[in-house]
Amino acid sequence: MSDKVFPSSKPAANGTATTNKSHLYNPTSRLPYRPQPHARRHRSRSGRNICCCCCFWTILTILLLLLLAAIAGAALYILYRPHRPSFTITSLRIHRLNLTTSPDSSSSHLSTLFNLTIISKNPNSHISLDYEPFTVSALSDGNDVFLGNGTLPAFSLSKKNQTSFRNVVVSGSNDLDVDAVNSLRSDLKKKKSENGSVMLKIEMDTKVKMKVGGLKTKKVGIRVTCDGIKGSIPKGKTPTVAVTAKSECKVDLRIKIWRWTF
Repeated sequence: MSDKVFPSSKPAANGTATTNKSHLYNPTSRLPYRPQPHARRHRSRSGRNICCCCCFWTILTILLLLLLAAIAGAALYILYRPHRPSFTITSLRIHRLNLTTSPDSSSSHLSTLFNLTIISKNPNSHISLDYEPFTVSALSDGNDVFLGNGTLPAFSLSKKNQTSFRNVVVSGSNDLDVDAVNSLRSDLKKKKSENGSVMLKIEMDTKVKMKVGGLKTKKVGIRVTCDGIKGSIPKGKTPTVAVTAKSECKVDLRIKIWRWTF
């Protein structure tokens, strides 16, 4: 048998290094893991696609709901033809409107007494109205100085119906500050020069519930403003009658939740 010759582990004499074959190739060794960039991009793109699909269907659902709500509102409007309720002040008597000031002008006192007749109408053919009690306030038209207040009881109006309130008392007895006194005095002097007249405004605040068949809405706050009332300051104990023929009463929703209603 011939002897096997193994390479020496010592460096060769001529200075060249021998190469270890185990470092060149080892089939049992495992290569280090390197993440593939293409797979990461694929996963991120798939996540974006899912997110975009969710956003698209969410927006589409919201748009469909808004469209259905608009169609339902239009159908109700066409079916029931809602109209604003109307209020009219047919009579206003001024029994007292006295402004007194102390000699040293340190304090001023206002005393008022009005008597009103109010008519409320429901022009709707399919809607009934349930009103809570009203708060009635009288102000000077132009500078909005508070003159007095009163109340109206709660009432209901069926379809195409009306009701009237006579002898509604609005009164006040309160002290005024300097700004209110100056504004009221200038307004009274100005109106006195115009045939002795004074302009008044009546505001009524309440809440109303509407009934359509068996359905009821939530209570909605409304304000009724009647301006353009022209009266004169009474002399003595005889009341004066204000002119209300040209007055206008506007009904405004304090909370606008039914755009198709009023």
